[in-house]
Amino acid sequence: MSKKRNKRKESIELATQAGATAEVVGRYGSASKQHLVAYSGQDNEVGKTLKRGLKKTSESKVNPEYREQNIKQQAGFAAEDKYTARQNAEKVINGDKTRYVRTDDLGRVNDPLYDHILLDENGIEIPGTGEQMKFVGSSPKTCLNKLESKEFQKYLDADARITVPSDYYKDIIQEADNRILSLEKQLARAKENNNSELAESISKKIDKVHKIKKSVKNSGITNKEAIFARMYPKLSTAKDMVKISHRAGIEQAKTGALIGGSISLIKNVVAVSKGEKDATSAAKDFVKDTGKGAITAYATAFAGSAIKAGMQNSRNSTIRVISKGNAPAAIITSTIDVSKSLISYTKGDISGADCLAEIGEKGAGNMSAVMFSIVGQTIIPIPVIGAMVGSIIGYTLSSTFYNTLRASLKEAQVSHEKRIRVEKECAEAIEMISLYRAEMNALAQKYLSHYRMIFDEAFRGLDEAFLSNDINLIIENSNKITIALGGTAQFHNMEQFNDFMESNENFNL
Repeated sequence: MSKKRNKRKESIELATQAGATAEVVGRYGSASKQHLVAYSGQDNEVGKTLKRGLKKTSESKVNPEYREQNIKQQAGFAAEDKYTARQNAEKVINGDKTRYVRTDDLGRVNDPLYDHILLDENGIEIPGTGEQMKFVGSSPKTCLNKLESKEFQKYLDADARITVPSDYYKDIIQEADNRILSLEKQLARAKENNNSELAESISKKIDKVHKIKKSVKNSGITNKEAIFARMYPKLSTAKDMVKISHRAGIEQAKTGALIGGSISLIKNVVAVSKGEKDATSAAKDFVKDTGKGAITAYATAFAGSAIKAGMQNSRNSTIRVISKGNAPAAIITSTIDVSKSLISYTKGDISGADCLAEIGEKGAGNMSAVMFSIVGQTIIPIPVIGAMVGSIIGYTLSSTFYNTLRASLKEAQVSHEKRIRVEKECAEAIEMISLYRAEMNALAQKYLSHYRMIFDEAFRGLDEAFLSNDINLIIENSNKITIALGGTAQFHNMEQFNDFMESNENFNL
């Protein structure tokens, strides 16, 4: 296989990885966005301004004479925003539609009982979910002392959950157990002495400590993290976003290894059967490709989720709309793809003209892959597979269009050369179409063997569509798979797709 075909094949595989990454990038990117909202105090996606936000809290005034006390108090405010972001980020990742919100951000400033409440997916408060955050005391023991005081009785009477620093939580529970044990001994002595009044007083104390123990909740935020968020809000936000991006990368690496390994297995089995490779070389290449697929997927999901978060909370409405597609992942894969051309140029493997040509083709290809991955997921509503197919279609078609345009610039001078090259390109394109049809058929046979006949018919139609550049035929044959799998086709031709794009309706991905 020529170097040019190898490069094109690698580009298509990158586009495939981007398509397969869409769901993970979307989910973890939306989770990371919660931290950007907590930092800026602005949720641009829904047009909501928070009461504070980490940035505003960090700008609070501090009295030099009471610096430590002021910082600790303000760290409590930072902890509230941090808690909201972390809780909601986990809910996004887990597909939970409920959301925590600060009562201050609902207009209930200085609510006498609750700092946080839980809303259902319609934005309605869920009864009995009120929480009061208490980052108080210099130790778990002094924190428990404050919770036992009369000042905090109202929270216990309201059955509010009391969120405490995570570095205090276990010790508060242990201290509560010790106090209960001590009080029970005092109660036994009071009863032995027939002191009913004292016994009743001690019983009430025991009940109160039991209720405190039941009410306290681990906030998942340490005192140090709260102070760090107050002092360095940007760094604190970045740390949480990096953790989420890492989780996205790890999750997607598994799928990336599967995709890279599946495609590599097909290539190497064919190569061995043709005598182009021996079994040992094929096995080594398989392991290498599988690892490469995992690494690419990790990098795409890691960076893509962070980019998605920024785009989703952008002040620019156009950027927010684009973030709903697969643009974040495609930006990363496009960067990886284009960088290969630049490295080849710096090594002297290709000329400057070839470098620019490759960058143009890859740039056009990857941007089209973004659009078609959305279309693919829409017309083939199967997680991963629809986006993969869409990315392959988008990359293949756009690369063909770009090459045609580039070749036309030299038509007058090199018509004979152009004819030979175009014929060669067509032959390579047909071979590539056949290759990916075989690969996708293999995946379909593995996971959807009972739909094999449907896939065969659909892919035959897609072959014809590719060769004739008929987008309506692509949609028609993709719809066969959608309908057979119990889905509903949203578009039946390009005209309907254009009408839909011009309407105010949203994509149902």
